[in-house]
Amino acid sequence: MKIFKTILNTLPRPILIKVSYWVRPVIAWWLKGDNFTDPIDGKSFRKFLPYGYGKQRENALSPSTLSLERHRLLWLFLQDETNFFTSNKKLKVLHIAPEQCFLTIFRKQQNLDYTTSDLESPIADVKADICDLPFEDNAFDVVFCNHVLEHIPNDTKAMQELYRVMKVGGFGIFQIPQDLSRATTFEDDTITDPKERAKIFGQYDHVRVYGLDYFDKLRSIGFKVDEIDYTQKISAEKLKRFALMKGEILPVCYKH
Repeated sequence: MKIFKTILNTLPRPILIKVSYWVRPVIAWWLKGDNFTDPIDGKSFRKFLPYGYGKQRENALSPSTLSLERHRLLWLFLQDETNFFTSNKKLKVLHIAPEQCFLTIFRKQQNLDYTTSDLESPIADVKADICDLPFEDNAFDVVFCNHVLEHIPNDTKAMQELYRVMKVGGFGIFQIPQDLSRATTFEDDTITDPKERAKIFGQYDHVRVYGLDYFDKLRSIGFKVDEIDYTQKISAEKLKRFALMKGEILPVCYKH
């Protein structure tokens, strides 16, 4: 729908977040059905909303939680492959630029000591620059930082901060938009026109397009990185029903 594309490319992200809380229940009611299911809350719809700053992806955005394909994939991985929801030990969790689809659920979990941080988001607990986090070394068992690093000019410093605040033995998931056909990451700060940046980098406020070398850059910081295509473990029927993006890679990072 053209209206969603116009809104995405016009309203600043903090305003989009605030507005979404008002319109979400109405859209969820309007699209109620049984073709697609959001695994995060279990609600089903006749279709999901389109999403994308350039070419829009059909059935990408869940009307109820506002989850995208990557959020639903991450949820399934955490649920089926980790102790994130079941740990008897209270986990200290840092969530950079917290996504709305997770925020309320994670805050309610009794097994989590949950902290959110962002420089601009109105829903974050701690206002902070990812390149200068106000947390002690080895503070968190789990760190989430998804679709953030492509916005950060000094992503090396940001990665070093994520490594610093993660506990030894902890893990993090740092999703990024990635071009798997590229061997190396591309960036060019001489391109300043927003429309041109959106065309080349996929979004007007992105500063690079990550290639396959993203995983090795994380390793150079000190992380052990597992490149997990979790969609291979999910049936074709569920891939379709949950509206997942087949072949998407989860970068699961560990500090040893």
